[in-house]
Amino acid sequence: MLKVCHLYPDLLNLYGDRGNVIAFTQRCGWRDIPTELIEVNIGEKIDFREMDFLFLGGGSDREQNIMSADLLLRKESLKEAIEEGLVVLAICGGYQMLGQYYLTQEGKKIPGLGILDLYTRAGEKRLIGNVIIESEIEGEIVKVVGFENHSGQTFINDLMPLGKVLAGYGNNGQDGMEGARYKNVFCSYLHGPLLPKNHRLTDMLIELALKRRSIIKEVKVLDDTFEKAAVNVMVNRLLKNK
Repeated sequence: MLKVCHLYPDLLNLYGDRGNVIAFTQRCGWRDIPTELIEVNIGEKIDFREMDFLFLGGGSDREQNIMSADLLLRKESLKEAIEEGLVVLAICGGYQMLGQYYLTQEGKKIPGLGILDLYTRAGEKRLIGNVIIESEIEGEIVKVVGFENHSGQTFINDLMPLGKVLAGYGNNGQDGMEGARYKNVFCSYLHGPLLPKNHRLTDMLIELALKRRSIIKEVKVLDDTFEKAAVNVMVNRLLKNK
């Protein structure tokens, strides 16, 4: 059984981000891989090392301020689990929180968890719209689609990006990169939500979680005709205008 942890589902569910958890568990279910969903809110106990997939979403500034103090108390436990290979998907505010700090327009530096070597600074312009990136998934270059809406500009230093931007802004609208990868941690600004739109990425996260638990199981091939068609529609729509 894979244990799926949704952190702060009552606060961090911007743009339907809960759909990422639904997509992960549903694609497991279609393959007869049992899952247990564990929702963790402020003050509730959790041992991250016992989890197999952790989702951390985005929220408004107010909601993120509420949860950040609680998450800082869990920093060492989360960092240890990540170093041991915990599979993590962090979106938008969750992505920023894993970094070193967030620099506001007033010059105030808000500390992050410091788990990943990245930082974010407030931008003067919101970066909004549909996005296409090219991402390496199991040795193959795959087009990943989503929707971004953020004013923070993130810089990932020497970390590997989740992908190269083909359409949209990505991390900061400057360097052509979107998201970040570290061990089994995948970060992105892409809402929509991300996993229901991108079955290949979802399946890779499932396989990484199974591998971490040394669960030897032949992953059933699903009929992804509709999923592929949906991605192709978005890719064709955005790239034909470039």
